Amino acid sequence: MLQLIYVSRPFGYDLNMLASILATSRVRNAQSDVTGALICRSDIFLQLLEGPASQVEMTFKRICQDDRHVDIQRLVSQPVEDRMFGNWAMKHDPAESWLWSPGQIQDGALENASESEIRSIFERSSEAG
Repeated sequence: MLQLIYVSRPFGYDLNMLASILATSRVRNAQSDVTGALICRSDIFLQLLEGPASQVEMTFKRICQDDRHVDIQRLVSQPVEDRMFGNWAMKHDPAESWLWSPGQIQDGALENASESEIRSIFERSSEAG
């Protein structure tokens, strides 16, 4: 099983776009045995995908071709034994109170974060239910 975490900037972000992304990803992910979480705000998409490696890579490839994402960067890609979001085709977490501020992200907080720190963001989200 593969766990992949990427970051991108939303292009044209609004609540309708977010609802569309979540609805589509939940259907496709359930069909592909992919689970995960999307942490998003108007300035950042931070997403964890997990499942069979071929399905996760296919999902990520589709995301890379989606014009609602710009500056896509793969941050973590590693084999895992267990899913972090096994009960979620795609959990939504707005991370309004605990993720880096937009200013911190602009100043490089994400680029300076270790893989462990990035994974811990999702661990916190998975514990929140």
